[in-house]
Amino acid sequence: MTTKTVTGLFDRYDDAAKAVHNLEAAGMPARDISLVANNADGHAKSVATTEAGVGAGTGAAVGGVAGGAAGVLTGLGALAIPGVGPVVAAGWLVAAAAGAAVGATAGAAAGGFTGLFIAAGLSRDDANFYAEGIRRGGAVVTVKPDDKHMAVAEQILRRGTVSPIERGKLYRDAGWREFNPEAVPYTPAQIETERQRYHSSL
Repeated sequence: MTTKTVTGLFDRYDDAAKAVHNLEAAGMPARDISLVANNADGHAKSVATTEAGVGAGTGAAVGGVAGGAAGVLTGLGALAIPGVGPVVAAGWLVAAAAGAAVGATAGAAAGGFTGLFIAAGLSRDDANFYAEGIRRGGAVVTVKPDDKHMAVAEQILRRGTVSPIERGKLYRDAGWREFNPEAVPYTPAQIETERQRYHSSL
C-alpha cells in the first residue's frame, strides 16, 4: 500500500471545496483528505459547521474533524497562520496547522507553515510554493489515496488547479524566493488583484 500524497492548489476556495466533494464521492475517506484555505475575505465561513476561534480555540476544530465520518468540509476550523492570516483548515493536516498557528509542534519549530507540507511528503520547494499560494488567497487540497484510488485522485486534483511550475515561475519573476512567515498577510483587495493578474496571464 502506497503512502504517496497528491496535492493541488486552487485560486478559489469554492473550487477546492468541489475537489474535496469529488474525492469523497470517488470513495476516498474523509480521514485521508485535507484542506487549508485562505479566508481573509471570510467567504469560507458560510460552509463551516464546526468552527473554532483563533489560537486557544483550535482544539475544537481538531476535535470536530477527528472522526471524519461526516465529510471533510463539515469539520472546517478557523485558524490564524503567521505570514498568511486567517485560514480555514480541515482533515488530517488540521492538527499540524493548529500547531503552526501557535508554534507549539515539532513541525512548526522545524519549518513553520511549510513544515506541514514537508511532513506530508512534499519537497521543500513545493512546500514553500503551496504555503505561498495559500498566503496569496489560494486553497490547498491534499489527499493520501490508496493504490486503487491514486489515478482518480490525481485526475481530480489536476482539474482547475494551479501549475506549480508555471505559477512558481511567475512568483519568482516578481522577486519571490520562499514563503516568509514574518510577511504581512495579504488583504482581500490584494488577493483579488493577485487572482486577476494570474488569470490575465493565461
